[in-house]
Amino acid sequence: MNIILLGACGRMGKNTSELAAERGDTIVCGVDITPSPMPFPVYTSFAEVTEQADVVIDFSSVQNLEERLAFCRARGVGIVLAATGYSAEDLALLNAYAKEIPLFQSGNFSIGINLLQRLAKKAAKVLGDGFDAEIIERHHNKKKDAPSGTALMLAKSVNEGFSGEKHEIYGRYGMVGARDRSEIGIHAVRGGTIVGEHEVMFAGEDEIITLSHSARSRKVFASGALRAAQWLTGRAPGRYDMDDLLAELFA
Repeated sequence: MNIILLGACGRMGKNTSELAAERGDTIVCGVDITPSPMPFPVYTSFAEVTEQADVVIDFSSVQNLEERLAFCRARGVGIVLAATGYSAEDLALLNAYAKEIPLFQSGNFSIGINLLQRLAKKAAKVLGDGFDAEIIERHHNKKKDAPSGTALMLAKSVNEGFSGEKHEIYGRYGMVGARDRSEIGIHAVRGGTIVGEHEVMFAGEDEIITLSHSARSRKVFASGALRAAQWLTGRAPGRYDMDDLLAELFA
């Protein structure tokens, strides 16, 4: 598999590059606004790219989203979007381009996290309204967006388990009153070099059920992105996510 890697010189880009080499995949080039020496050419914009690839993997940011989508449309290749923090306008843009190119987007590329998502949805469905759901996410002190895309994914799945009857509350401060049954609390912790920890807590009368996942290395995300890229290559235009990939794994 031949790959163009966006955000190639960042931490996730370097992890992806190393893991791709171990797998026998080829990074034909990278794109990064602050290039540094890598074992492949790195450009500052897509306008400089002449290499051909099967897929683009994006570990950069949500900035200049349309530029990379237009590049993929022009080249007829799919893209794996691994950044977080997309706005409603960005998501609408993804939907528009998904009519023309295969597009894989997820808030978290860890297989374990996506399994946790499924388990949390099932737990909410089984436990019902007698349990309060709270989500706690912990990340390193360099992370810019809060809550994490993964926490939002988990909240969405939990709410689906509750038949869509809940709404999200982001942290609590001051005299907020008693907790409302319709809340899903989401809390963000930032500090040190924490790679990523997510906890879904269901608190009922006299008992607590906790589902959690801890990433000990960024390679779990690189591995998932490469797996998604392999799965996406050759697909028809459309918007895909980890549910589509897992559906085949657990078929």
